[in-house]
Amino acid sequence: MKDIKSMRPEELNALMVSLGEKPFRARQLYGWLHQHGAVSYEEMKNLPNSLKEKLKEMPIVSLEQLDVQISKLDGTRKYLFRLADGNVIESVLMRYHHGNSVCISSQAGCRMGCRFCASTLGGLKRNLTASEMLDQVYRIQADTGERVDHVVVMGTGEPLDNYDSLLDFIYILTEEGGLHISQRNLTVSTCGLVPRIHELAEEKLQMTLAISLHAPNDGKRRILMPIANRYSVDELLDACRVYFAKTGRRITFEYSLASGVNDSEEDARELAGKIRDINCHVNLIPVNPVRERSFRRSARSSVANFKIILEKCGINVTIRREMGSDIDGACGQLRRSYLEKTESEKRHEDIFGD
Repeated sequence: MKDIKSMRPEELNALMVSLGEKPFRARQLYGWLHQHGAVSYEEMKNLPNSLKEKLKEMPIVSLEQLDVQISKLDGTRKYLFRLADGNVIESVLMRYHHGNSVCISSQAGCRMGCRFCASTLGGLKRNLTASEMLDQVYRIQADTGERVDHVVVMGTGEPLDNYDSLLDFIYILTEEGGLHISQRNLTVSTCGLVPRIHELAEEKLQMTLAISLHAPNDGKRRILMPIANRYSVDELLDACRVYFAKTGRRITFEYSLASGVNDSEEDARELAGKIRDINCHVNLIPVNPVRERSFRRSARSSVANFKIILEKCGINVTIRREMGSDIDGACGQLRRSYLEKTESEKRHEDIFGD
């Protein structure tokens, strides 16, 4: 059974009826959980004590904030949260002129194995529930006292590998009774689980789908991303065309540039040839160095040249603005640092017993 914070309104209605309560109690409960960010039933002043007593065996998911790093450069805040079972995840608050954006995690760890990503180094621990995804947004709002306007599911994990919880998360985040963030202000990033992209297209959501492409052909993509051994670039791009046809939403292609790997003029021209018929936007990302990996970021001149070649082919391109570069900014690095520290402390205790 889902935890109470992961339930959609119709599921809460059914729960209230099963408890012998009026359906309007579901609306009250939903508002407390998703508009007010309540972490206990005691906060819910208009719920009768008799109902609170019935609900006490259904704890409300609430994340524990372990750490926050704040950039002195731009105010970016990187959070480390602990889940009820001891797993840790990270989230990032970025402030832009158009509002506050939060990047959340969808899994504790990741099994996709992308070569340049710190998130996948320890493998997948488990999927997050919808409530654990939502509460990253709620805890950050509570910590800052500021509303979140945009949400990006681009932190640790592969969102489409946690498909059912992702759909519950999207519905609750964007539905009128909760925070009511516009679907157009939501971005979900995937490394390219082709069957799930086709399923997602059928939902006809108005969010942005971001594809971690990172290479113009199968040979180079396999070097960077194991998922390329299962689905070819052509299969992935065909799924993107279907997604646009079903939703009318422009595709974003994320392209991390690694020096000498995928940043040549030939790579740029090949990429342009592959995607020029797709309504898309390319986001170029100088790769964040991860000490366990050998990839180095491309020179600024290579990044600029890559952008120029794509633009000459009529493709819309931006170079991602770096945020929080003076903190553990790369995806998974703060979590990785914490796990290494706790493992080191555990080994010390095992050896010295203190």
